[in-house]
Amino acid sequence: MRPDRVDWTPPERSADSPQPPAQLRRILALFRPYRGRLAVVGMLVGASAVVSVVSPFLLRAVLDTAIPQGRTGLLALLVLGMVATGVVNSVFNVLQTLISTTVGQRVMHDLRTAVYAHLQRMSLAFFTRTRTGEVQSRIANDIGGMQSTVTSTATSLVSNLTSVVATVVAMVALDWRLTIVSLLLLPFFAWISRRVGSERKKITSQRQKQLALMSSAVQESLSVSGILLGRTMGRSDSLAREFTEQSDELAGLEVRSSMAGRWRMNVIQIVLAAMPAVIYLAAGLTSAHGAPLVSIGTLVAFVSLQQALFRPAVSLLATGVDVQTSLALFQRIFEYLDLPVEISEPAEPVHLPQVRGEVRFEQVDFGYDPQHPTGTLAGIDLTVPPGGSLAVVGETGSGKTTLSYLVPRLYDVTGGRVAIDGTDVRDLAFETLSRAVGVVSQETYLFHASVADNLRFAKPDATDAELVEAARAAQIHDHIAGLPDGYQTLVGERGYRFSGGEKQRLAIARTILRNPPVLILDEATSALDNRTERAVQQAIDALAVGRTTITIAHRLSTVRHADRIVVLDHGRIAEQGTHEDLLAQDGRYAALLRREAPQDEAAVA
Repeated sequence: MRPDRVDWTPPERSADSPQPPAQLRRILALFRPYRGRLAVVGMLVGASAVVSVVSPFLLRAVLDTAIPQGRTGLLALLVLGMVATGVVNSVFNVLQTLISTTVGQRVMHDLRTAVYAHLQRMSLAFFTRTRTGEVQSRIANDIGGMQSTVTSTATSLVSNLTSVVATVVAMVALDWRLTIVSLLLLPFFAWISRRVGSERKKITSQRQKQLALMSSAVQESLSVSGILLGRTMGRSDSLAREFTEQSDELAGLEVRSSMAGRWRMNVIQIVLAAMPAVIYLAAGLTSAHGAPLVSIGTLVAFVSLQQALFRPAVSLLATGVDVQTSLALFQRIFEYLDLPVEISEPAEPVHLPQVRGEVRFEQVDFGYDPQHPTGTLAGIDLTVPPGGSLAVVGETGSGKTTLSYLVPRLYDVTGGRVAIDGTDVRDLAFETLSRAVGVVSQETYLFHASVADNLRFAKPDATDAELVEAARAAQIHDHIAGLPDGYQTLVGERGYRFSGGEKQRLAIARTILRNPPVLILDEATSALDNRTERAVQQAIDALAVGRTTITIAHRLSTVRHADRIVVLDHGRIAEQGTHEDLLAQDGRYAALLRREAPQDEAAVA
């Protein structure tokens, strides 16, 4: 599916598709910054493996030499050595766990921050076509699901592999014939574990998709807006039933994931558990028909090593299954990290020390679909002088809001250019652009934090006096001061403790703190009643003084005094001029004004 489609989501390969070497190298690259610590872990693992295989040799010496010959001094030294190996191994394991867990958590941190930072760079278009719950699930569930892999699986893999190699070498040193008997079935076991891993990988991919669906459902239905909609539409019970069905499907996938290949892995463990009996049988049969194959001490030591081999071997097979399962999670994370950044800062960005505020649209074309680059706006040619005001009006869908989005580069033009003080906005540094352009939209967003924290989002170092000054200018200080906790009052989820007009004035106060020379007002009063609109309009008028102002107007009564009014029709400029000029033309603007007059009279009545 094309990434420019509205219903686009990151492409996903099938769960059983082979992992290219490049992707495996990419996973290993995550650990590269910590290779020094990993080298220490490797040395600890190697030392632990060597110490582990010493104990069976000490045991052979106890059984074949110290006890038969009655050498108590030697026996004491050998027993002390066996105890010492256990102590040393424990110390090595603790250090190994500490370092590997620390490295794993740092890798998790790097992944989370990399995904979050990359998403912060994505254009507005990405978020308009991707569910918020899907994004949250990738960061929380997918990266969280990889925790065991990056914190312990990698170390377990190296540790078990080292132990297997060291143990096999020790077994060969004891008796190569018994070693061959012990290792005959290992290739078959490896094949079984690979099949199990592939099966679990498929299920994991399905499970993560289901988790993303559930995260989206929770985020949408349990938000304040979702609860209000569900209650007022009488859909609370049906939403609960839908969530129950999704949760039930997830529970089934979890059971399938847990049981996938369980019997096959258990068969492996049963066979491995029976192997010592096979070794005893082989030794007994050879003893019954002549000289014993090995001494009792060698036999016991060999079986001890065999047991020591089977534990890491089984763990190694299980780790292989876990690694294959985790590849599905890595794949989902890499899909987000590989998303192209549609709007990026230029290699040599332009920094403007002082912004006068001239805004120019030079033959601007724009289309949301790259196949139709002039589908939304075409041939827009406008200039707003510093400190001037431009109002953009038109029917719904005429391209008014889209035009305003091009100034702060929420979208990039597909033709022509938008310039501030003569510099193409695509050449400006992001810091300069965000400092130059402020936006107050109809859809006010407030964080679930205090009033002061919401205002300081625009200027983190703002003093209390600056907050009060901005609130006074936005006509909201008296209301805030009257609250029980004043500026420390929590605004609630998305600001639902405040009315629409109050939220708008808080947004205006926030923009006043930012103090941008260019101001975009996107239908900031269209959803308000007349009385509240007048209060908000006073705040907007105070904000607009001395700034270049572009107003996207729903109610024409709010833009009569603009220096220039532009009427858009299907993405093209149909009329432009002052309020009086457009009335005299008796065209589209006059028709819109006549249509609005009865609505205003009805609202007043």
